[in-house]
Amino acid sequence: MYGFEAMTFNIHGGYLEAIVRGHRAGLLTAADYNNLCQCETLDDIKMHLSATDYGPYLQNEPSPLHTTTVVEKCTLKLVDEYKHMLCQATEPLSTFLEYITYGHMIDNVVLIVTGTLHERDVQELLEKCHPLGMFDSIATLAVAQNMRELYRLVLVDTPLAPYFSECITSEDLDDMNIEIMRNTLYKAYLEDFYKFCQKLGGATAEIMSDLLAFEADRRAVNITINSIGTELTRDDRRKLYSNFGLLYPYGHEELAVCEDIDQVRGAMEKYPPYQSIFSKLSYGESQMLDKAFYEEEVKRLCLAFEQQFHYGVFFAYMRLREQEIRNLMWISECVAQNQKSRVHDSVVFIF
Repeated sequence: MYGFEAMTFNIHGGYLEAIVRGHRAGLLTAADYNNLCQCETLDDIKMHLSATDYGPYLQNEPSPLHTTTVVEKCTLKLVDEYKHMLCQATEPLSTFLEYITYGHMIDNVVLIVTGTLHERDVQELLEKCHPLGMFDSIATLAVAQNMRELYRLVLVDTPLAPYFSECITSEDLDDMNIEIMRNTLYKAYLEDFYKFCQKLGGATAEIMSDLLAFEADRRAVNITINSIGTELTRDDRRKLYSNFGLLYPYGHEELAVCEDIDQVRGAMEKYPPYQSIFSKLSYGESQMLDKAFYEEEVKRLCLAFEQQFHYGVFFAYMRLREQEIRNLMWISECVAQNQKSRVHDSVVFIF
């Protein structure tokens, strides 16, 4: 199939690919970020954003603004664009677009279950959930006491149901079990999405394989670093790694036995794409690792737009817009808390 997409792709996908490339042109540029970083108040940020695609979403917000309002309205724009594309999509693009939201569904499930465990109000938790990951029975997650109940009462009717087969246990839910559940679900989701993209074939398979492999490898590194010093055994750690990616299988064997950040670094430096990421960090430092991974991801996502006639652009656009919202949240928080000296610490420039 590869090479023949140009003949048939535009029959069903041409309009939406044009739409998503148009949306991409509306992403904030380095000049926009430099202007935003100079802002003194959240109203200055609103004024600058009024000249961008976010303008209509923020124009009726009264002063004083809050960071949560800025993030909420920017996310609403992303959700509106996503829903428009999903309404227009036909198979297999509609299924591909639905796969993009499953990660948010997993995060929402974990957020509700963790919040309930700490006796937080369900309504308050629902407000914090990502709108792309909502499903009908999400509020009833609060009644579950263990994984089996969680599955039987709520999740059996959601798209996440197949991913739960690996983590159904009768153990009561506690913080450790919930984190293991999150990572097991993510592993099953990424592997399923990867298989789906392989089945589509062509440029979509090629580009999405690279993007999903990077996501799987990043999660493997984060799982390793976060589990150092916990009671998670090496075998349990290895079970949480996805069965594909550049690190699979030999890198996973090395990561499973790492005891500190420098050993993780040693394992990762054998892989040229990740060597450049770790070379930006000083030894023993892991705080800036997230930003380094985000920068590498943004580079790869931008490259997805260099090729035509594939579905990778939809995934890339959604991820770039989410990164942009993270940037705006960080800038808004720094301005609101009068910490402008730290404003460049976490901003990842997209263009």
